[in-house]
Parts: sequence; structure tokens; C-alpha cells
Amino acid sequence: MISRLHGEIVLKRPPFLIIDVSGVGYEMQAPMSTFYRLPEVGQYVTVLTHFAVREDAQNLYAFLSEYDRSLFRELLKVSGIGAKIALAILSGMDAAVFKQCILEQDVDALVRLPGIGRKTAERLIIEMKSRFNSEFWDQLESGGKAAAPGKHDIEAVQALMSLGYKAADAKRMVRQVDSTDNVEEIIRKALQTSLS
Repeated sequence: MISRLHGEIVLKRPPFLIIDVSGVGYEMQAPMSTFYRLPEVGQYVTVLTHFAVREDAQNLYAFLSEYDRSLFRELLKVSGIGAKIALAILSGMDAAVFKQCILEQDVDALVRLPGIGRKTAERLIIEMKSRFNSEFWDQLESGGKAAAPGKHDIEAVQALMSLGYKAADAKRMVRQVDSTDNVEEIIRKALQTSLS
């Protein structure tokens, strides 16, 4: 089982990534949330991996956080969700935003993700909700991170993403401002912070 790799990035072509580890090139697939935070080609990086063996293929998936890898693994347990859709979910929505959508049963937000129809979104909510309410996720999420964002913060992140900001950048911008009950105010302050 390959759990972690450290090496030089030799290719970044989403969703594919190749890392050279002591002369051996490992080809992996990664969500966009990982690509946004990767260093440039030629730099060294440590990634957490998920190794999947099927009858017709052996695939390696790369993540920069344990939270993302654990979420990917939990998504694979949901009926009808394969690796391609799991990567699309992590690419199209920040993990904390996805968790909030599940807990708030926000079907409309989930169906905006590529490959997710209404029935799949409803199945995701049913199967993932109990997992997100577990102590395991709370411990994993709180390991050096702030608490999960509130509903207005999540809406602000989604609005910034619709303006063209990357998920990681939008989340960082919102975290830098004081949360209020006014989504427009959060967005305005986040945009001001990014310009300062």
C-alpha cells in the first residue's frame, strides 16, 4: 500500500500529476483543490495518497491534506460514486463547504457540481450526514484548523468562486475577515483584503 510520497514534481496537467521519487515517476490523479496548492514543476512536495486496485487498472490519487484524502475515501463508499465523481466533488467545492452542504441538506448546491444529479445529491446527503456528525471528522478537521465556516461564510466563498477566484483563495479571503450576518458585507471586506 502506498500511503505517502515525497519527490520532485515533473508534470502538472490536471487531473494528472507525476512526481519523481528517487528516479521512479509516480503518475497520480488529484482534485483541483490539491493542484491549487501545489508548488511549481521542479519543486519538491509531499503528498498523501490513495492506491486503488481494480481488475483493469491500478490508480494512485494524491492529496495535500488528510482531511481531503479521508473525504475522498468516504465518498467512494457512497453507492454510485466512483473515483471520477469523487475527484469532481473535491475539485468543484472546498471540503468544508461540501460538509456544510451535507449537514444543511443543500441539494441545490450539490447538483451544481459536475456529474451530480438530484438523486445522487440526495443519496450523498443521506449517506454522508451520519459520517460528518461523527467525532472522527471533528478531530480531523480541528487539527490545527479553525472551526468550520458558518452559512454566510460558505455563501461568500461560493460567490467569490463565481467571480473567478480559486476555492482555496476564496476560503482564505473569507477567513481573513470577521464573520457577520450579511453575506454582501463579507464579500466586500474579503475583496478589500485581497487588494490591500
